[in-house]
Amino acid sequence: MRKFLDKIKPAFDKGGRLHRFEALYEMVDTILYTPADVTRRASHIRDGIDLKRLMTTVIIALVPATLMACYNTGLQANLALAELARTPEGWRAAFVQTLGFGFNPSSTLDNFAYGMMFFLPVYMVSLLVGGIWESLFAMVRKHEINEGFLVTSLLFPMILPATIPLWQVALGISFGVVIGKEVFGGTGMNVFNPALVGRAFLFFAYPAQMSGDSVWVAVDGYTHTTPLAALAASSNTSATPMAAGASTVAVAMGEAGHGIVSALGLSSSWIDVSWSDAFWGFIPGSMGETSTFAILLGAAYLIATGIGSWRIMLSVTLSMIFLTIVFNYAVHSDTNGMFLLSPAWHLVLGGFAFGTVFMATDPVSASMTNAGKYIYGALIGVMVVLIRVVNPAFPEGMMLAILFGNAFAPLIDHFVVRKNITRRKKRNAVRQR
Repeated sequence: MRKFLDKIKPAFDKGGRLHRFEALYEMVDTILYTPADVTRRASHIRDGIDLKRLMTTVIIALVPATLMACYNTGLQANLALAELARTPEGWRAAFVQTLGFGFNPSSTLDNFAYGMMFFLPVYMVSLLVGGIWESLFAMVRKHEINEGFLVTSLLFPMILPATIPLWQVALGISFGVVIGKEVFGGTGMNVFNPALVGRAFLFFAYPAQMSGDSVWVAVDGYTHTTPLAALAASSNTSATPMAAGASTVAVAMGEAGHGIVSALGLSSSWIDVSWSDAFWGFIPGSMGETSTFAILLGAAYLIATGIGSWRIMLSVTLSMIFLTIVFNYAVHSDTNGMFLLSPAWHLVLGGFAFGTVFMATDPVSASMTNAGKYIYGALIGVMVVLIRVVNPAFPEGMMLAILFGNAFAPLIDHFVVRKNITRRKKRNAVRQR
């Protein structure tokens, strides 16, 4: 392979017939091998970490969550098929099973294989379309292709529902890469996390398929509600009789084995999820966000390798716990059960864990200074609780909280740096006296 790449290299060099595609050659060459162009003279710092190795580390950290995404997607789809088989339209589920697209929910291998049928097409579209946009901008700007899209193309499917149309995946990743990153100058220049920008676009453009009380499940004709959405829907009252009938909520605050909520009047039957199921990831939700355990494995790897910021993860979690406890004990509401949701439940539901570990810690869009990371993380933790609890019509809040934190990250770093400069000036003035 090395000899082959060296042989075709002159065609991609300046003056060669394929010079306009030099960025594509460089991408393949440097992914497989160490870059040929290195600094020859002092002074410089030798470090084994470059952008490609950093991105590879993040991808490795995502492996547990990705495997769990495939398994749980298949599990939820098979459970939905089993439920559908009990309805008058059960012939549809039997027909799907006959075609070989439905499997046994009690089989780990069958669930994983079925889940991959949903996850892989979304991932391949995200990777292909994101790669095309990155390549086009690199060739027009005449610079090398940055590998940030490799992580973005994997993060993006993880925060999407399993049944999202592939054309929406292409549209979302295009918006995220082009508007969220390339218009700012490319990798290292973007203000917002590109994957979240793409999801935010889909959320506001196609809210019926991306949000509400029926986000998600993998079988047409049967809907399985996410726990957070069910809790918010059942606790949000209005003047309508149906809303009034669905306003009674009981939240379990005790042992982990108790269900999160028993809600009346929900069309998708009672939602009663145990904390352990939510922690391990055996609940409906966006494909990669359900398993807090798998996400924590990735967090441990990112912290051990020094790639992920433990300061941001810690401050997001502690601020969420603090504000949640304040709401639990200081606010009483007969109509909004979200005020009773404990910190342990906030941790395992929705995209909190995934966003804290893989989104909020994005080294480009997050705060750069150590002090700023604490403030930035605290801002996100507070915002996500406010969005989830105070506005129960929007059961998830991590996406908007992180984008809000991204917008303030440069300002936070500015004031941290200015404060440090002022402190040093005062210290030097004292010494000169």
